[in-house]
Amino acid sequence: MKWQGRRKSSNIVDRRGQAGGGLGGGRGMNPMLLVSLFRLLFSKAGLVIVAVLAVVFFLTGTNPIAFLQQFVDGEPQYAQISTDQRNPEEQALAEQTGIVLADTEDVWNKLLQGYREPTLVLFSGQVNSACGLASSASGPFYCPGDEKLYIDLSFFGEMEHQLGAAGDFAQAYVVGHEVGHHVQKLTGTMEQVNAMRGQLSEVEFNKLMVRVELQADFYAGVWAHHTQRATGFMEPGDLEEALNAASAIGDDRLQKRSTGRVVPDSFTHGTSAQRVRWFKKGFETGDVSQGDTFNAAVL
Repeated sequence: MKWQGRRKSSNIVDRRGQAGGGLGGGRGMNPMLLVSLFRLLFSKAGLVIVAVLAVVFFLTGTNPIAFLQQFVDGEPQYAQISTDQRNPEEQALAEQTGIVLADTEDVWNKLLQGYREPTLVLFSGQVNSACGLASSASGPFYCPGDEKLYIDLSFFGEMEHQLGAAGDFAQAYVVGHEVGHHVQKLTGTMEQVNAMRGQLSEVEFNKLMVRVELQADFYAGVWAHHTQRATGFMEPGDLEEALNAASAIGDDRLQKRSTGRVVPDSFTHGTSAQRVRWFKKGFETGDVSQGDTFNAAVL
């Protein structure tokens, strides 16, 4: 995939290296912190501690309030890792992901009137979103509550080494899929699906969620179709990488791999064959109107 040197999206928040992926970030000072600091200051032990801290902070330039707050609040705040401290391979992944996001912006701004560009949040370990706390183990996800995509770049390594889904275009497919969920949010699909949650049995709602995920796969294919036509960014083998990735994360394949058996009633994302079929359909047609998975007789 030819991605180097092209436009990178500006809709990116980098929370890598922050505690909890930014947990508590921007919340302001805990009102009890000042009380605790005064108690510390006027105690006998506090005078010694303050003197020591004064020397340490003078030499290191560390913010004493932030340092003390981690002991008062029990939530240490870590500084974001500087760019030059990061693994060059991870930095390349971050750059590539930002460029793919820019490509999705170009496509969906043309295809969807009034398109609002989502924000991509890069995190490590765990992250707090409008949808709650999530760990890297949950994989990349889209949160409709804040219209943000969340990705721990280590997931791409897991795709390659654990699922056998390697390649830069496989990684691009993941971004295109999550943006597909954003398109569903903007078109009202997600709201309609969520309204059905309390009206269906668990099995029936799972079947509905499969159609949601397959449509997001279709939208990822639509993105790839139009970006290829506009930029010619695909190289030999790229399409196969995306199809292999779609197959690798099918419910049937993942269940077989983890438990040795397959339970169709528990599927929430679709089989490998279904995911491949809908991504391929989106890629071949580029026609958004052909992605109505909800009324499709055959998935």
